[in-house]
Formats: sequence, C-alpha cells, structure tokens
Amino acid sequence: MDTILHPQDWHKTDVVAALHKRGLSLRRLSVANGLTPRALGIALHRRAPKYERIIAAAIGVDAREIWGSRYV
Repeated sequence: MDTILHPQDWHKTDVVAALHKRGLSLRRLSVANGLTPRALGIALHRRAPKYERIIAAAIGVDAREIWGSRYV
C-alpha cells in the first residue's frame, strides 16, 4: 500500500531535484550502493527505511525530514 502524502512530506519530484542539485540521480545512487539501478525509486512510493536513509544521507538531511508521515 502506498504511503499517503502529508503536508510535512517532500514531494517525490523535490527529492529527485535535491539529488540532481548534488549531481546525483536515483539510478546512480542505487548502483553506488550495490543495489539494482531502480531500487531506490521504491522509496519515493512506499516505506523502505534502508532506501530512505540512503537517499536522505545523499541529500544531507534526516529521512524523517523528507518522509515525516512514515515516522509518526
């Protein structure tokens, strides 16, 4: 089941844009972490704590800042 987007959650395009501002993409970040190229994209649509932490670390924030509703 997909997580419902709450006002405190970043929109998925904002997450991707934050990565792009750092010269990264979900695909590149996935491969760099030993995952399949599309693996981290899962975190944009549903709870995936490990993947959320990888994305958040690359952006430089805590995963709770990006997906607050998932950590209530």
